[in-house]
Amino acid sequence: MKKSVKILSPYDQSMIKELDLMPKSELEKVITIAKNLFDDQSLWIPAYKRIEILEKAASIMSTRIEELTFLALSEGGKPYKDSKAEVLRAIKGVKLAAEHISQIKGEQVPMELTEASLNRIAFTTKEPIGIVAAISAFNHPLNLAVHQVVTAIAAGCPVIFKPAMATPLSSLALADILEEAGLPSGWLQIALCENDVAESLVTDSRINFFSFIGSAKVGWYLKSKLSPGTRCALEHGGAAPVIVEKDADFDEMIPDLVKGSFYHAGQVCVSVQRIYVDQELSELFIEKFLKATNRLKVGNPSESDTDVGPLITPKEVDRLEEWVSEAIADGAKLLSGGERISETLYQPTVLLNPSESSKVSNKEIFGPVVCIYPFTDRDEAIKKANALDVHFQAAVFTKNIDVALDTVKKLNATAVMVNDHTAFRVDWMPFGGRDLSGIGMGGISYSIDEMMREKLTVFKSKYL
Repeated sequence: MKKSVKILSPYDQSMIKELDLMPKSELEKVITIAKNLFDDQSLWIPAYKRIEILEKAASIMSTRIEELTFLALSEGGKPYKDSKAEVLRAIKGVKLAAEHISQIKGEQVPMELTEASLNRIAFTTKEPIGIVAAISAFNHPLNLAVHQVVTAIAAGCPVIFKPAMATPLSSLALADILEEAGLPSGWLQIALCENDVAESLVTDSRINFFSFIGSAKVGWYLKSKLSPGTRCALEHGGAAPVIVEKDADFDEMIPDLVKGSFYHAGQVCVSVQRIYVDQELSELFIEKFLKATNRLKVGNPSESDTDVGPLITPKEVDRLEEWVSEAIADGAKLLSGGERISETLYQPTVLLNPSESSKVSNKEIFGPVVCIYPFTDRDEAIKKANALDVHFQAAVFTKNIDVALDTVKKLNATAVMVNDHTAFRVDWMPFGGRDLSGIGMGGISYSIDEMMREKLTVFKSKYL
């Protein structure tokens, strides 16, 4: 008897759809299909054809923006305006992947630099790495699929994609669009399955590349189980810090930080979490930040003016309640919010000076909670910002270029935003965590390059 999963609306927990789960008995068939496609080079999709497929897919998506928006919104709970922005990003991502295919190239390697290398010409070429197995997160159900599926297709790799159990519908829609655009059968297989089946997939010796977006605990565990030779890229979470200097521009900073803190109810791996504010302006900062936060509309994600929607499950709200209560009991001051609105809605919450031992200070919150810490010494604030073992994106707000550059240099992060929030991202920039936050680099072109490998050809001739 097949197992199934019920896809529930995060907003009201109503059932959207029930889908069958792939049993472990089907795993061999799925991997064999991908393996046969890759092993027979006559079946490889030539570059011009991959470009045609992706360009057509982007065109089809552009005619279905509203449909894709409401699909992502219904399963993920992200408000309408942000879900629509995700769909537009996804379309741009497909176009970026198509454009990058023409940039996949090797280079000439100089010979005749020594007597032993005379009469030779050498050059490198790029080849697809092989079968890609990808596991994704729930928080951007369409755009993350583009980053893991479309990049593999652009690289010429067959891909087996496991979407998050809570949000598989957008990736299934993407698969249908790619098929409609001409992607040959078998090059993308969706594996909606339980964790034990997913583990058997990614640890199979025939998998050449493992792409993971999700929790550090799961990602690092699976990496430890990979077959020898399987390359990987892991994208985990962070606890993004922000340094606010006394000369920061309030008019630009406050809207940016409120957006970066509460976008998608804080369910973003680079969401603003820890704000270190110069003591001299902390009272004014708190006043303006609270005023802007309290104006946010929390509620039904399908309404066009909703700013903050639900968390993905009631269990996540239970966790937030525990963490916030613990922080307050340990000395934090509740400045705003802190109340559950419904099973899955939680007020945007601002805490002042939670202890460093509180979970809200030392773990990724992944919810609409932000912490403020006044400081008198910037280097000490940076030291606290760097104290955790997760390092992803960070930010500094200042008009002083020397302070900005010094802070950028000292913050342990893969990216530091100057006068912008930590959740800023465009899909042609490198994106990824360091240390516990991940390995490898995302971003459309960077992911495609990760899924390629280099081959050197050396040609010897007495006529050279």
